[in-house]
Amino acid sequence: MKIVKSSKRRAEGVHLWLLLTKATKALETYARRSVEKTGLGLTDFGVLEALFHKGPLPVNALRQKVLISSGSMSTAVDRLERSGLVERVATQRDRRSRVVHLTGQGKKLISGRFREHARDMERAFSCLGKDERNVLASLLRKLGHGAEELTNFKGNQTAKKRRS
Repeated sequence: MKIVKSSKRRAEGVHLWLLLTKATKALETYARRSVEKTGLGLTDFGVLEALFHKGPLPVNALRQKVLISSGSMSTAVDRLERSGLVERVATQRDRRSRVVHLTGQGKKLISGRFREHARDMERAFSCLGKDERNVLASLLRKLGHGAEELTNFKGNQTAKKRRS
């Protein structure tokens, strides 16, 4: 394994952003290949994985978990339903609302495929020790929350300026 020495550059925001972007792109490429090896597309894998870990979900909640448009979600659920991997079930309170469930066949498929993907993701992070992983997770959460706050703050400032 290649050991990365500390850069003499200061940890400036723009440099950190570039490092994070490069690492994200490399990990995303590896993760995509891992999912492709399962024989499923990214969207189908995401839908099946969300249902596997979260249980039955209304279509719009599932869409928010997988982060795709409503049209793409409908297409994915239609495709998975035709394949016998999921089923839509009307809710008792609102018959217009549908909850998506994994079928037995869907559970069997995603449990094995997810295990393969999880092994690949472990491999991707194997260059980090347990303590480094915990620190990274904590720092990424902190960074994400900080960026969200800035985005919301700037958005609120822009909205206030428009109203003035």
